[in-house]
Parts: sequence; structure tokens; C-alpha cells
Amino acid sequence: MSKREVEDIEKIFSIMSAKVPELIKGIITSIFSEESTREMGKALGAFYKSLIESGIPEQSALKMTENLLSTFTLGEILRRVGIREEKELKKEEKREGQL
Repeated sequence: MSKREVEDIEKIFSIMSAKVPELIKGIITSIFSEESTREMGKALGAFYKSLIESGIPEQSALKMTENLLSTFTLGEILRRVGIREEKELKKEEKREGQL
């Protein structure tokens, strides 16, 4: 690896170390802002209410609502993004293999 390539890589990592934390903080702030969590609460309440009104037993409705809430956690969001990226990568590799 040439000196220039090493310098380029160092520059990339320097930029990433500065920008990635800002990006993550922005994502977390937008997902967990007061307004978005208020709206999430309203959506969860409406979901639970509709389950009860549809005749779903209270315990089942509560469990289903808890399961829905778990999909809104940052870890779950990142996991789903990772799964989606992995599927896209496999599709791309499959397409390239067919060429």
C-alpha cells in the first residue's frame, strides 16, 4: 500500500470518527424526541384499543401491543436495517453470479 493510499484511509477514518457519532445522535434524537414518543404512545394506545374492540382478550392485546412497542427500539431498528442490508447484498451477489 502506498503512502498516499495510507493517508487517504487515515483521512477517511478521521472524517468518519467525527461524522458518525453526529449522525447516530441525530437519529436517536429524531426517533426519541418528545413529539415522536408522544405520537408513538398515541399509536400504541389506538392499536391496543382496536384489538380490545375487535374482541381480542385483554392479556393477548397487551402482549401484542408490547410486541409492537419492541419494534420501535433502537436496537430493533438497527437489527432490521442490518437484515435488510444483508438481504440486498445477497441479492446483488446472486445477480453478479448470473452475469
